[in-house]
Parts: sequence; structure tokens; C-alpha cells
Amino acid sequence: MSIAFTFPGQGSQAVGMGKALADEYVVARAVYEEVDDALGEKLSDVMWNGPAEDLTLTRNAQPALMAASIAAMRVLEEKGLKLKDQVAYVAGHSLGEYSALAASGALSLADTARLLRTRGEAMQKAVPVGKGAMAAILGMSLEDVKAVADEAADGEVCQVANDNATGQVVISGAKGAVEKAADLAKEKGAMKAVLLPVSAPFHCALMAPAADVMADALAKVSIYAPSVPLVANVLASPITDPEAIRKHLVEQVTGMVRWSESISWLANNGVDCLFEVGTGKVLTGLARRIVKGIGTVKVGEPGDIEAAMAKLA
Repeated sequence: MSIAFTFPGQGSQAVGMGKALADEYVVARAVYEEVDDALGEKLSDVMWNGPAEDLTLTRNAQPALMAASIAAMRVLEEKGLKLKDQVAYVAGHSLGEYSALAASGALSLADTARLLRTRGEAMQKAVPVGKGAMAAILGMSLEDVKAVADEAADGEVCQVANDNATGQVVISGAKGAVEKAADLAKEKGAMKAVLLPVSAPFHCALMAPAADVMADALAKVSIYAPSVPLVANVLASPITDPEAIRKHLVEQVTGMVRWSESISWLANNGVDCLFEVGTGKVLTGLARRIVKGIGTVKVGEPGDIEAAMAKLA
């Protein structure tokens, strides 16, 4: 069996996330303490007690999801996980790419927390609230969604942000153009086109100011070769070179998350079991749509740990 570890992105957050693991394991609790120290505030309190609207803020959701993922990783490591010996690849959905890099030793935990706080704030500031939008287009091919986005753009930004799974593509851009694209998609046979409750249009050209902020922030941190290759969002193929990672993390802010391609690449290169490490089970659901019959393991709660270690044995 060949295993890849995957790490969730924004939308998987929920009040109470990670608390049960922190209550049961000292190593998990230590992760939250280190993240709180790095940010100079009690993010863990927002994670565990809410309110939900504070946790959902991009500046909080991004480091929070990473903290929950790394807490689960530390518990697995305490139980005997040796990532470089037992796992072939890591990958993360959007901000989850930072979790994957922290898990594989390419970034320190404190640097990752600060980078994600910066990334969340920069993405929020890049476009005034109400000026951008995102929509999920269901039941339409990637090529057809791209064509609809191009047609609707009419001089504005409207592009594919996430290729999540077969028949599940997310578009992002100027509000009017995205709304027009959603209507067009329905006219052209999409099963569904739903505007998403997000505060900014992620992964499109409107995020260029945030990409500039991240280029500056990433230039100031140490990035090491990960202990296992990272399948990068913008490439849908593996990289290990620290400078390539730095470059692609900047490109990822405005670029498409090629998740469907990434999971297909893993399956085509021998991976037959995907672990989703952290909160929720969004990636597990997507994986089953992308590769029929692929094995999936969820690791986020105390009850998941022993089953995960048994699978790794």
C-alpha cells in the first residue's frame, strides 16, 4: 500500500475543532500553545469556543485549520508515525498546502502560523467586500466551465479557481461576472451553480495584491526540503526544492487549485490510500469522486488515531 497525506482548506472549519485531541494528548495541546504564542493571541479559544463568525474570518480560519492538522500529525508521530518512511507524498488544498509543508518539516510551525495569518489578511484586503464573488458549478466539465467563465468575463476577471473533482469546479472573480457565469452555466446544462458564502474571490487575478504581500513574507522565512515530496496545487505534480516551493506558494494565491488533477496524479503514481489529516471530511468526499475505489482514512478525532496507525503499520 502506498499512502499520501492530504490537508484540508478553508470551509472545513467548525467551532470545537481539535479540542478533543488537545484534551487527550499533551503533544496536540502544545501545538495550539505554540500557534497562540506565534500569533500573540488565543486563536485556540476562538477555535474551541467560537463564535463561528470569528472563526470563519479568513485571518483566523487559515491558521486554525493548519493548527488542527498539525496537532493530529503530532499525535500520529507520538504513536510512531515516521512520515518519510511510511508516506509517499503530501498535498494540501489551498491553505492546506502550508499544513502539508509544516507536517513535512519544510516550514516551522510558528512561521506557518504567521504566514497564514498574513495570507488571510492579505486575501481579505485585496478586494473590497462585495466587489468579488465565487460560485460552485456542478455537473459540468472543467473545459465547459472555463468557456462559460471566459464568455461571462467581458473585460472583467472571471476564472476557474478550484478544479475540485469531476463535475465540481469553482469560479472566482468580479461579482457581476461571476453571477453572469453562474446563470450562463445553468443555461448551458450545469446541474447547479451556487454562489458561495465567501468574503473574497480567492485564487483569481484579483488576488494579485495578496500575492505581492506573500512574496515579501515568504522571502523572509526559511524553507527546507520537505521530508516527502509535496504535490503542489499549481502544478499537480511533486516538488521538493525549497526555492520552487517558495515560488509556487506565491503563484498559488492567484492560480488555480488543481485538486482533481493532483489526486489523479497520486493515483496514477501508485498511491492507493489517502489520509485526510485535520478537521472535517471534505477531501475524503472529493477523493472518492475523483478516483473510484481509492482508500481513505480520516484523522482528526481521538477515535481516529488507532485506526490510522493500524493502517500505517
